[in-house]
Amino acid sequence: MIAQSSRNAVNPEPPGASAAGGRAEARRWQALTVCLVAGFMTLLDVSIVNVALPTVRAGLHMSDSGLQWVLSGYALAFGLVLVPAGRLGDARSRRAVFLAGLALFTAASALAGAAQNQEWLVLARLFQGAAGGVLVPQVSGFIQILFQGADRGRAFGALGATIGLSTAVGPLLGGLLIHLFGPQDGWRWVFLVNLPIGAAALPIGYRLLPAPGPTAGGAGHRDFDPVGVLLLGAGTVALLLPFVQAQQWHGSVRWLLLPLAAVLLAAFVGWERHYARRCEPLVSMALFAVRPYAAGVLLSLVYFAGFTAIFFIFTLYLQVGLHYSALTAGLAVTPFALGSGVSAAVGGRLVSRLGRRLVVAGLLLVLLGLLASALAVQLWSGPLVGWATVGPLLVAGVGSGLVISPNQTLTLQYVPLARAGSAGGVLQTAQRVGSAVGIGVVGSVFFAHAGGRHPDWALAFQLGVAVAGGLILMALLVALADEVAGRRA
Repeated sequence: MIAQSSRNAVNPEPPGASAAGGRAEARRWQALTVCLVAGFMTLLDVSIVNVALPTVRAGLHMSDSGLQWVLSGYALAFGLVLVPAGRLGDARSRRAVFLAGLALFTAASALAGAAQNQEWLVLARLFQGAAGGVLVPQVSGFIQILFQGADRGRAFGALGATIGLSTAVGPLLGGLLIHLFGPQDGWRWVFLVNLPIGAAALPIGYRLLPAPGPTAGGAGHRDFDPVGVLLLGAGTVALLLPFVQAQQWHGSVRWLLLPLAAVLLAAFVGWERHYARRCEPLVSMALFAVRPYAAGVLLSLVYFAGFTAIFFIFTLYLQVGLHYSALTAGLAVTPFALGSGVSAAVGGRLVSRLGRRLVVAGLLLVLLGLLASALAVQLWSGPLVGWATVGPLLVAGVGSGLVISPNQTLTLQYVPLARAGSAGGVLQTAQRVGSAVGIGVVGSVFFAHAGGRHPDWALAFQLGVAVAGGLILMALLVALADEVAGRRA
């Protein structure tokens, strides 16, 4: 008692310090909640539109090409602005960029919901995708600023759960909205549901998100590198376009864009190295010299190629092949969402202790779940297949939650705060490129067996799963190689 009193006398705790610390802690998590809600909206709009396409076609009399652009235009614009927007947040005000992206995304959602013809909706989706790409990289940047140590792992766990849930819940929410508001105008609410969320998040975000402070890297970090932006943008479009237009752009001419993309991206790397000698580049190539960052970006690229494609072919199999309604097709994917949401939060808490081993375990569970899903379709192909895949999708979802959030934590853990936005933008771009490539590759295999006069939907789904599983196996090899290299180091 005397010793304790002596310590308090020597180092008295300032009055109210504990309460102030508690308020600051609560404010950090409240700010994270705003970021996750906004990020959820933008990522949800990648998947929620899938189940609405039949009613969009009927409501606006859209062509196949127009429908493809409703999907691919969003993904293309989203991926195009991720890295420049992340760099803009680093160089200027992350809060201002985040709030601008949120306001633009809300406005674009209103335009999409009010669309009167095909061209209107396609342009609104391009606008919406670009606004989402402005907003999303700021989220990982805020996590880097607001959290340290184990708390950062928990915060990235929440972000990983958000990514997994947004991808898997999209079909369910879209189906529910169409069921509630009818097939004629239900598709409009797929977009309009964003309006009250965005309107509420804007003032709360302005109040809770940290105001900009001095730029960590000094004046050089305020340069924006316009040549780098142009080279990366042109390279990204050339890389993504052949895949996002795979079902509409027939022939082999489109594949000529891939060597052009390679040239443009190689020029981008060379320019960034040159520009870094005198100014802060759009993307510092020094980031890729850090093994966990380089491995994490590559792992995200190949994992999202397999992970996102599964929902694309599964919802098509259920709705077109087995004539499920939009709502029941969405319900069939719910087990994955539940498993992913719970395990991502758990993975965020365990990653600081288990490291890359946790990602390896998650990838093994995803592969096991996908194999069991293909077997379930083989044994119970028919109206009950949605029930037969509940267990396998739950296992795959648990595994996915142990991949996404821990990988983000491990990838970004050594990134300097002054480059948090651009580094997060590169990681998100890898995910978007992987998703586009995966849907293009897996989708082409799926449609090759689901077309014609006598389509075999079950076989098409199983072959698509096999290709997606191969991509996830590649992600597993990347994770194992990083784990081995880490132990040697």
